Amino acid sequence: MKEKKQLKIAGTIDGVGWNYMGWRHPAMPANASESIDYYVQKAKRLEEGKFDAIFLTDVSHIGPGMIPHYLSMFEGVSILSALSMVTHSIGLTATIATSYADPFTVARQMASLDKISNGRAGWNAVTSNPGGLANYSRTHLSKADLYPMKKEFLEIVEGLWDSYEDDAFIRDKKSGLFFDPQKMHALNYRGKYFSVDGPLNISRSRQGRPVIFQAGTSPDFMNIASKHADGVFVPYDDLENAKAFSKELRRRVELEGRSPDDFLITIPHNPIVGRTEKEAEEKFQELQSLMPNYRIPKPKFFGSAEKVADQIQHWYEAEAIDLLLIRQEHPSGFDDFIDLVVPILQEKGIFRKEYESNTLRGNLGLPYPQNKYSTE
Repeated sequence: MKEKKQLKIAGTIDGVGWNYMGWRHPAMPANASESIDYYVQKAKRLEEGKFDAIFLTDVSHIGPGMIPHYLSMFEGVSILSALSMVTHSIGLTATIATSYADPFTVARQMASLDKISNGRAGWNAVTSNPGGLANYSRTHLSKADLYPMKKEFLEIVEGLWDSYEDDAFIRDKKSGLFFDPQKMHALNYRGKYFSVDGPLNISRSRQGRPVIFQAGTSPDFMNIASKHADGVFVPYDDLENAKAFSKELRRRVELEGRSPDDFLITIPHNPIVGRTEKEAEEKFQELQSLMPNYRIPKPKFFGSAEKVADQIQHWYEAEAIDLLLIRQEHPSGFDDFIDLVVPILQEKGIFRKEYESNTLRGNLGLPYPQNKYSTE
């Protein structure tokens, strides 16, 4: 029997927070969502905690009622490119909606980030609310178009990432041979939504191509994710529902001829941790007091570090989660988790003490994706 992978952990940097009140906390810089210094600080801290990846969420249309972070925030690939220069092992995953973007541009952006970071890029490929279509000249499309369009988008991006075989670039100054043109491959894709000739003008990275994540729960989502995703986000707080969904998704992955062991179930949680239950409760109430008109629910993983570590272990051993995505509710959330919970998870033997690799795929335990044009 194949040995079970250790738990993977990632962190979402949400700037001033993903609630309405966090920006008012004395320990939170009010401009954190547009502060390069803040993002650098958090990225370095997550890497100190041996996290697998940084994730960035995104929105494509806003209004005055949105949370403060969404009203003023960095574009994902831009800030992650900057963070790649101050980190060395942690993955860098941007959210880009297939509903709005252009597949050739995304393929090039993500391949560039992958090369800049020496093989640490990931792409969270999501569909998005149809309301944003007006910002991208796509008001002729409806919600029913979004998943068929996503399927084409992913086929194109993956095809473009195989534009060059691994050994296509020779760069021999003496012979004058820069590359082998027989190892360049045009895509010539013709679909309902996109037509792309290719090839892409960048070579593959150390990890082959960026890791693809997807998010959703619908049957359309599951059909596409089981074929194209390396990992998925499952938005469940209930353990039994998470287990059932994960089991079904792994079944579909296997039907696609893929190994379920090479597929990551990712569940986001926003733990509030204290040295004691009382300390965690005080942090929770502190947030609630900042803006009395807004309330946040008490997190699923909540309380003393030992209690939270036991909860995480329970979900992990129940095979409901492969990768835990931490969102910082309280301004000290990352520090509390890294300082208090991570050492316990390491003592339990379910989380690493050192990075296994300097690529995202390597640390996640995912196989190297062979170029579809390569011959054995």
